[in-house]
This record gives sequence, C-alpha cells and structure tokens, in this order.
Amino acid sequence: MLTNEIKKGTTVRMNHLGPLVSGTMLDSKKGNTRLVQIDGSKIGLFNEAGSVYAYNIVEAQNADGQWEKVEHTEAQKKLAVTISALGF
Repeated sequence: MLTNEIKKGTTVRMNHLGPLVSGTMLDSKKGNTRLVQIDGSKIGLFNEAGSVYAYNIVEAQNADGQWEKVEHTEAQKKLAVTISALGF
C-alpha cells in the first residue's frame, strides 16, 4: 500500500515517536505530511492530533483488518534523507 492510498479513518502505525504507535488518519490528502490522531497513551504519552511526515507511517490496516507494510514515494524517501542529514 502506498502512503498516498491511505484514506481518512484508516488505522496506521508510525515510528516518529521512537517505538511504534498507532493512530487514525484524519485526512485523505497526498504529499509529504499527513494529519493523524495519535494514540500516545498506549506508550505513556498524550493522545493528540497532528501532522506526521508520511515517511514515518510504516503500516496501515487494510479492509480485512490485516496490517500492510506502507511504501513511500520517491519524494517522501528524499525528504527522509534530507531531514536525517540535518540531524533530526
């Protein structure tokens, strides 16, 4: 599944906080950032909605409830390299 194919309401897993944390997609946009309701309470943080870089989304649930690995676009991969080079 491509990150640009993830629709609003889809449950996703992200690694932007360190450990994998789940959340619910709040938009159906395409691009380098996505809006997600993050379930931070599952790892001892707060639940909140916010922008997440698309390259941090690693898994999404399909219609059958199975987790699928997410593939990133070339632009998203390039952004990940650029941000990593800056030390973040």
